[in-house]
Amino acid sequence: MGAHSKGAALAAAPVSPAPTGRDRYFDTLRAVALVRVVAYHTFGWAWAGLVFPSMGVMFGLAGTLMARSLQRPAPTVIRSRVRRLLPPFWFWGVFVVTAMLVRGWMPGWQIVYWVVPLGDPPGSAWGEQAWEILWYLRTYLWFVLLSPLLLRVFRLAPVPVLLASLVPALAFRFVWQPPDDRLGSALTDLATFLCCWLLGFAHREGVLARLKPTAVLPLALAALASGGWYAFTHQAEYGTYDLDENPLAQAFWSAGFVTLLMYAKARFGTDFAHLVRLRRLDRLVTVFNARAVTIYLWHEIALILAVPLIDRFWDVPAFEVYLPLDSQWFLFGVGWVLIAVFVLLCGWVEDVAARKRPRLLPGGGAARMGP
Repeated sequence: MGAHSKGAALAAAPVSPAPTGRDRYFDTLRAVALVRVVAYHTFGWAWAGLVFPSMGVMFGLAGTLMARSLQRPAPTVIRSRVRRLLPPFWFWGVFVVTAMLVRGWMPGWQIVYWVVPLGDPPGSAWGEQAWEILWYLRTYLWFVLLSPLLLRVFRLAPVPVLLASLVPALAFRFVWQPPDDRLGSALTDLATFLCCWLLGFAHREGVLARLKPTAVLPLALAALASGGWYAFTHQAEYGTYDLDENPLAQAFWSAGFVTLLMYAKARFGTDFAHLVRLRRLDRLVTVFNARAVTIYLWHEIALILAVPLIDRFWDVPAFEVYLPLDSQWFLFGVGWVLIAVFVLLCGWVEDVAARKRPRLLPGGGAARMGP
């Protein structure tokens, strides 16, 4: 981010073409974000979002990809993004909805959100751990639909628009609080991560690369300080300093964090190209990116199934003696084993959605859609 006075000059400045192909820096950030999401849902660490705000990072990366794709006609891009998102969501949803129906769930007309998640899909309390993560898909889908307009507005005055993107989060906290319903949840999440999405635009459009460190770093650090301060000084109100429970703190902390990550790439050319030398790690990053939607959707179910599976281990005396069955780290490990199983069994749906030949595991290159 930068100063208001630079807005007009940046709007008129020529945009240098960004390189095509995969970027291992961004791919690695997405893989780390997914690992952090699974860790958070396993251990419940309140500090995890401060160390690495995964959702803000993922929205920033998705914003960059969306801005690049919008070099093509907007309707074509939107159709492509929606096509890549919905089939994996439908495939996953068949199992979740069927399980809830078997357990006695009686849905109303809101079940239409299980077809197109423009609002939070309904669900039973029994299945909440599985479906509560769908807020991300809903927010991502709205950002995709709004991106042609957002990009047009952003190009009018990049830096002022980027700075102003934090205003909705402030307004929803201090001026008008959205209702506690589907509309309110959608508005809150859009406001919380709007700046991160636009930071993706700023990277792609070359805005960040043209700003000096003296303009960016103070603002990024100020955003981090504001988000951290608000999180820690409002623990009594929210019951924790966890950013996931505090939208305003999340908005500012994520904005500052993503600014630093994007600026490191744009200004200093930070790259992880050397990752290809570490073949196993490089392949793992490739798989994470090609199966990002699958990992995100199925990870909670994997953690749910890990609990009764570990309970069965207690019936084996050798396992009881030699395995740390009561450790959360063991649950984390078993969860990843099950996630790997779901990637093998269900990941091919992402290939079908992308109109590629279905594969158990991706080869070279990664899927182009975030989340």
